[in-house]
Amino acid sequence: MASSNHRILTVQHVTQVTPNMRRITFGGAGLADFPEGYEGGYIKLVFPDEPRSNPDRPVMRTYTILAHDVESGTVSVDFALHGDSGGIATDWAMSAQPGDKIPIAGPGSVKRVAPGRDWYLLAGDMTAFPALLCNIERLPAEAQGYVVIEVASKADKRDLDLPVGMELHWVLNPTPDATKGGLVDRIMELSWHDGDVFVWTACEFDSMRRLRSYYRTDRGVTRDQFYLSSYWRAGRTEDQHKLDKRIDNEAGKNTLAAAAV
Repeated sequence: MASSNHRILTVQHVTQVTPNMRRITFGGAGLADFPEGYEGGYIKLVFPDEPRSNPDRPVMRTYTILAHDVESGTVSVDFALHGDSGGIATDWAMSAQPGDKIPIAGPGSVKRVAPGRDWYLLAGDMTAFPALLCNIERLPAEAQGYVVIEVASKADKRDLDLPVGMELHWVLNPTPDATKGGLVDRIMELSWHDGDVFVWTACEFDSMRRLRSYYRTDRGVTRDQFYLSSYWRAGRTEDQHKLDKRIDNEAGKNTLAAAAV
């Protein structure tokens, strides 16, 4: 049974956006008081019937809110069909039909690009595509910089409405679970502009760690100049990935503490 803290959403529409991206639009009474302004934030899909590693917590999978249409009372979520190591949410999304119901938790926080910077670098893989789209929409018309997106195939590319000064780079990787580094390599090949930058990047865990070192050490990007996160890790479920992130975060804190001594 779903917790009373969970909203129950109903599938309204299912659209195959590209070969490896499936959009599900949710509606229903569970969205009646859904707060506005959380596009680019996240919800957690709840799978109460899945076996639990923690008996006090149901199995959940995290996805970005692509759009919230207040007038129609719907929320849309794009599901990348590559890179979900656990497979639970992908399997559900592939079989979902209008009328299906699912509990969700959230919404959670939105990590937005900071305004007023001299230039921007936005990058991510297919799991980050919806959040990237939400942040691209928030860029000022005069924005300068780069957008770098890793997709599984040429057919997964989309026409994007970018500011004239934003240069778009596509990276093709048909096997994101097995092959890493393409997104990182392309970012490192870019010319680094002068001025105050804001970097927004979300991708696979090991790629995130390489980019963290590059941004901080090679490019001197400070904490207030970037948002960097891993949305998944190859070969790990979401729960395992969360543990990896926690360990990595603690290791980073210990390194900073040691450096301060």
